[in-house]
Amino acid sequence: MLKKIVALLLTSFSVAAVAVPLGSQSVLVVEDGTGKILLEKNANVQVPIASLTKLMTAMVVLDAKQDMDAPISIDKTDVDMLKHSTSRVPVGAEIARRDVLQLALMSSDNRAAASLGRTYPGGSSAFAAAVRAKIKALGLTQTVIEEPTGLSPNNRSTAADLVKMATAASAYPDIRRITTDTKDIISINGRKVEYHNTNRLVGAKGWDIGMSKTGYTEEAGRCLIMRIKAAGKNATVVMLNARANSARIVDALNIRRFIAGPDAEPKVIAVGGKRHKKAVKASTRRHRRAS
Repeated sequence: MLKKIVALLLTSFSVAAVAVPLGSQSVLVVEDGTGKILLEKNANVQVPIASLTKLMTAMVVLDAKQDMDAPISIDKTDVDMLKHSTSRVPVGAEIARRDVLQLALMSSDNRAAASLGRTYPGGSSAFAAAVRAKIKALGLTQTVIEEPTGLSPNNRSTAADLVKMATAASAYPDIRRITTDTKDIISINGRKVEYHNTNRLVGAKGWDIGMSKTGYTEEAGRCLIMRIKAAGKNATVVMLNARANSARIVDALNIRRFIAGPDAEPKVIAVGGKRHKKAVKASTRRHRRAS
């Protein structure tokens, strides 16, 4: 199926985007299963991808089949010294690897993602080699990933490559489940801490999202990958370099409306509004089912 999608992508970039207003610099919307391009804008332009990187990090970590119950100790080397991004995960905390993966994907925590790369079998250099091998295996010819968080502007890709990456990531049940959790409670140093999904559309009324990942750095702008279902149609959506979160959400609304037709009008929660949430899972997740 992935090969079919790749082949169609390579032969279909002459398809022009229909008149859908899109503020994101690069956009690609592909119908799942057929690979048909529904919308396209600058799909072959290589740009920084910010935390969309973490989908690759998750795939490589899961491929290694490490003990997901084993604790990871957050190290001072995991602290972001490039962008000085904040984190509620303290240095010295010991957290089960499965919960660290949850934090990296759902709430896009950079210390969590950094620790996953650092504790990969063979260390950071082995992790980097595994990422390069995965990129090659997926046929991502315009993708470069140098580190696991996405903080580096050298982590770059195109919307076309990211559709392939999203298709591959969606084959992992853990990634689908984690990225569509609206919130979770993680036990950190004996204290229960609540974390939320960085994509406010997850759990919102009218949205059926099968996988999701946001990204943001100053260089990358606001980025979003989603696999959505609208009016019985399944599609993979990649949006890169929107100038504001509001612009990213408007693009998502316009894309969903285009896919579903004029009768679908999903409601989006205003900033600060009440969320629609799934039930919270067990606090420590030590016995979460394996996928």
